[in-house]
Amino acid sequence: MARIDDYKMALRIAKEELSSRNPLHFCRLSDALFIEKKDEPTIIRLTFLNRIITISWPDLLFYQDSNQEIPIKEKILILHYLNGSKKEEVTGEWITYQDIPSGRFYLDAFNRRVKYPLINTFGEHPDKLPLLAKELFGATTSSIGDISILIQALPKIPVTLVIWKGDEEFSSDGAILFDSSIKNILSAEDVSELTSMIVYPLIAKAR
Repeated sequence: MARIDDYKMALRIAKEELSSRNPLHFCRLSDALFIEKKDEPTIIRLTFLNRIITISWPDLLFYQDSNQEIPIKEKILILHYLNGSKKEEVTGEWITYQDIPSGRFYLDAFNRRVKYPLINTFGEHPDKLPLLAKELFGATTSSIGDISILIQALPKIPVTLVIWKGDEEFSSDGAILFDSSIKNILSAEDVSELTSMIVYPLIAKAR
């Protein structure tokens, strides 16, 4: 398990990388807003898990509603997203975690961390998922599986959660799907972290 010093180092490295880049360029690639106004601080603004995140430029201080700071893991993930965004747009082609570079290596840990808890929580009561996901993340319903929802985690990062209902012969099953463009934006570790930021609040809300 990473220590707080590891997170602080990851945050510093990600900030240094982003600070060296043209903000207009990476904001355009990531669909973030770069806002410059006379006599006002320059800021970057984007939506993250249904919350408006404001980042001061060039000092890269993070705030959400009511000027409240956000957790360090979320800061790192957002910076990695801004640093990783490329020219390509969302493809509409869904892939699983194992299709992400190094995803096969981390697949067992990913399943234990997020996929199995998702199925265990919503497999028997899948109708709860759309309601809770809409409340927490502004999710919309999808047509995959028996029950599925689409969450716009970041401007160019859609995530779909799928549940197949069980019956007398088969147990409930599920899937977590990502647009194929994520392979060029976030690492397997980042994708796992992002997915946990979606699944864990849903599980907590379902209890």
